[in-house]
Amino acid sequence: MTDFVTAFLWLSGSVFTLLAAVGVLRMPDVFTRMQASTKASTLGLGCLLTGAALQMGDLASFIRVASIGAFVLLTTPVAGHVIARASYYADVPLWKGTVLDERRHAKARLQHDESSGRDDLGGRSEGSD
Repeated sequence: MTDFVTAFLWLSGSVFTLLAAVGVLRMPDVFTRMQASTKASTLGLGCLLTGAALQMGDLASFIRVASIGAFVLLTTPVAGHVIARASYYADVPLWKGTVLDERRHAKARLQHDESSGRDDLGGRSEGSD
């Protein structure tokens, strides 16, 4: 029974990892590529690690696999956020089919406030006299 569950987890993990790779190749811009790579590869690696932990069966292997999984679950979202933020601030163009850019309005408002000498609270800043 353990072999069947392990085989299912390994196949599922392989499929998710393959979908992540295909998503990186097929998606039109850096932001959608980042989405495909972080979500699907994390889920794929989670399935692969769970299958490995079940197959090995001892506590030491489980602790190693759990440590690897925790590290990946903690670092992948942070890395994806940093890549997306750096790409956005470097003015990497969005895909032409992008419907909503929430940061554009905030960025324009911030630039307007800076050029008019206003601080974040709507008052005059010290250097504007």
